[in-house]
Amino acid sequence: MPYYQGFLLAVPTANRDAYKAMADSVWPMFQEFGCLGSVETWGVDTPDGKVTSFPMAVQKKEDETVVFSWMVWPNKETCDSAWEKMMADPRMQEIPEMPFDGMRMMWGGFEPLVTFGQPA
Repeated sequence: MPYYQGFLLAVPTANRDAYKAMADSVWPMFQEFGCLGSVETWGVDTPDGKVTSFPMAVQKKEDETVVFSWMVWPNKETCDSAWEKMMADPRMQEIPEMPFDGMRMMWGGFEPLVTFGQPA
């Protein structure tokens, strides 16, 4: 069964290119270790809420943009194994520094409940 990982974070708007470069640099390893696909999205319509919202969830600052990302794995076991392999891989030392505050990033793993169309 496919397995999805979702990520939500705030990136300083000025670091958009650095964030893209970081994502580009890690994709080959994710792919090598079994990831089927990855999507990085840059928020263009993430309004503030009164009770909850994407900006509130990541404690977005005025000079930041919300980023929502997801990865598709063949199954949870492949995903878990890939993360273990990547953390032990010396190439991880070559990855650029995260251009955002990782303490405000959230992530989780999900099984599909209902799928319509062509999910990426």
